[in-house]
Amino acid sequence: MTSHFRFVWTILFGLLTTSCLSIPLHAEDQPQWGQRYSRNMVSSETGLPDNFDPETGENVKWSVSLGSHGYATPVIANGKVLIGANNAEPRDPRHDGDRGVLLCLNEDDGSLIWQLVVPRIPDDKYKDWPRISICTPPTVEGDRVYAITNRSEVVCLDLKGQSDGNDGPYMDEGRHMVPAGEKPMEVTAIDADILWLVDMPSEIGMWPHDSPNSSILLDGPYLYLSSCNGVDNTHAVIRRPDSPTLIVLDKATGKLVAKDGEHIGPHIVHSTWSSPSMAVINGLKTVFLGGPDGVCYAFEAISHSASTEQAQTLRRIWRFDGDPTAPKKNIRDYMKNREVSPSNILGMPVVYKDRIYVTVGGDIWWGKERSWLKCIDATKTGDITDKGLLWSYPLDKQSCSTPAISNGLVFVADCGGKLHCIDAETGEAYWTHQLTGVIWGSALVADGKVYLGSRGRDFCILAVDKTKKVLTSMKLNAPTCSTPVAANGVLYVATMKRLYALETK
Repeated sequence: MTSHFRFVWTILFGLLTTSCLSIPLHAEDQPQWGQRYSRNMVSSETGLPDNFDPETGENVKWSVSLGSHGYATPVIANGKVLIGANNAEPRDPRHDGDRGVLLCLNEDDGSLIWQLVVPRIPDDKYKDWPRISICTPPTVEGDRVYAITNRSEVVCLDLKGQSDGNDGPYMDEGRHMVPAGEKPMEVTAIDADILWLVDMPSEIGMWPHDSPNSSILLDGPYLYLSSCNGVDNTHAVIRRPDSPTLIVLDKATGKLVAKDGEHIGPHIVHSTWSSPSMAVINGLKTVFLGGPDGVCYAFEAISHSASTEQAQTLRRIWRFDGDPTAPKKNIRDYMKNREVSPSNILGMPVVYKDRIYVTVGGDIWWGKERSWLKCIDATKTGDITDKGLLWSYPLDKQSCSTPAISNGLVFVADCGGKLHCIDAETGEAYWTHQLTGVIWGSALVADGKVYLGSRGRDFCILAVDKTKKVLTSMKLNAPTCSTPVAANGVLYVATMKRLYALETK
C-alpha cells in the first residue's frame, strides 16, 4: 500500500467512523406500548439525551400541544407519531366543545397529518370522563391502526388517513365525528379514515367507566384486549357482570373470535384497565392479563388456524391471586377503606425469563394504600397462588405502573411518588428515589438510563445501576401521567399539555 493510498484510506475510515458513531445503533419504531408481546418497558435505542430544557429548546426537536388533560402514551410507526389528546385547542374549527382526539403527527416535525375526533358519551360523565384525552395508546401494523376511543369503541384506522380516499367497509365518518342527532360533517383531508368499528357497550356487552385504557396486543390475525368493563356511576353496582374481561377480535373485520369464561365481572373493584401480554411458556403460546379482581390470569392463545365461525372460550392455564387474604365477598362494603379492601391490577404483566412481574394492590381511588410487586413462576398450572409465588416486594402505596426490567434490575413506581430499583432474581431492594406528586405512568429504561415523570411535574433521569445515580432532576410546566417512549433515536415525553420529541443535539 502506497503512502498516498494509506493516507486516503485513513481519512475515509475516520469519516466513516465519525458518521457511524453519530447514528443510533438501534433505531426502530415503537408501534405499541411496551415491548412487543412481553410488554417490558425497555427500549434498545441509544444516543438518547440525559437532559433537556423546554424553555431554552435544549435537545428539543419539536413539541406540540395535547390540549389540557393528556393521559396518553405515544406510539411511533412508519414516519408517524400517534397520541391521544383532547379538543381544548381545536385543530379544526368545525369541532367545537369537549371531544376525545387521536392525533396522527409527522415524525419529523410534529405537524398534523390527520385526527380522529370523537364526541363524548352524553348524559353520564362516569362513562366518558369530561375533558380527558383518548387514553389508550394505539397499536400499529403496516398501514393499519388499532385503537380504542373514549366511547369504548374498538376502531381500525387507515394510517394514511384520507390521503388515499375514504376506504370501507365503514363509510360513516361524517356522522361519527358529531354528537347524536346533529348533521353529519363533510369528511376532509385531516379526518381519520375508519375501516371498521366495534361498539363494545352494545356488541360486547360491557359497561364503560371513566375512560377505557387497554393497549391492544396484536398476534397474527388476532387482537387481544381487555373489555374495560367497570362499575356504574354509583360505584356500587356492576351493570354488566356477565361481560367478558379478555376478548379476542379478528383484525381484518373486528369480529369477536374468543373471550374468557372466568366470570370476573362481579368481582371488579373499579374498572378493567390492565392490558394483555404474551409469551411462549412450556412450548405453549400463552396470554396473560392482570384482572380487575387482583388476580393475574394465563390463557392459551388462539391458534392462527382455528375456526372463527363461533366465538371460543379461552382455556385458562393458571390463575394467581395477588392478594389472597383480601376480602372476596361483599366487596362494595369496603369502598373508600384505606386499610382493608380488595385489590386490583392496573399495570400490565411483564414477561421476563419465564416469569411474570406485575403490580397488585388497593385501588388508587377507593381502596387500601398497600400494594406489591409480585414475581410469579409462569411455568406452573392450575391455581398457583401458593406454588407460583417466587417473591413479593412491598411498595409504599398503590401502583399503576408496568415494570421495566433490564440487566437483572426491575424498575417500578408507586403512587407515593417513589421509584424502586429491585433485583429481578431475588426481590432485594437496591435503592429508591422520591419524586414530587403521584406517579401514574411507568418508567422507561433505554440507553442505560431510567426515564420517569410524575403528576407533581417532576421528571428524572437515573442510571441503570445497582447504586443510585441521578443524572437529571427537573420540573416541567405540567404534570406527567404517561410513560416516556423511545424510537428512532428520539425520546418522547408527554405531559398533560404537550408532547416533546427530544434528541441529543
